[in-house]
Amino acid sequence: QVQLVESGGGLVQAGGSLRLSCAASGRTFNTYRMGWFRQAPGKEREFVASISGNGGDIYYADSVKGRFTISRDNAKNMVYLQMNSLKPEDTDVYYCSASLLGRRWWGQGTQVTVSS
Repeated sequence: QVQLVESGGGLVQAGGSLRLSCAASGRTFNTYRMGWFRQAPGKEREFVASISGNGGDIYYADSVKGRFTISRDNAKNMVYLQMNSLKPEDTDVYYCSASLLGRRWWGQGTQVTVSS
């Protein structure tokens, strides 16, 4: 079992940056693949980025490649999403996720709003 708490969302102008953070509970954080997803009202949750337990295996959605960077600090049980060159279409609730052996856990989400 792992509990996830996101922070760092907010309102930013187009072209700006935000850094999302996700704090995870538990002693085996480095065994979880961590990820970020986002969801707009009435739409399905979509994948943004993920990172393996040791940080060596990273994937991004095409829509964020070159603008977003996922990272993790296993000593602090933290995962981050650095978001640069933000666009209005990046406006969503962003969710942190942890996955292991076919199970997935979610945080409560943090709102990101990008104004044009």
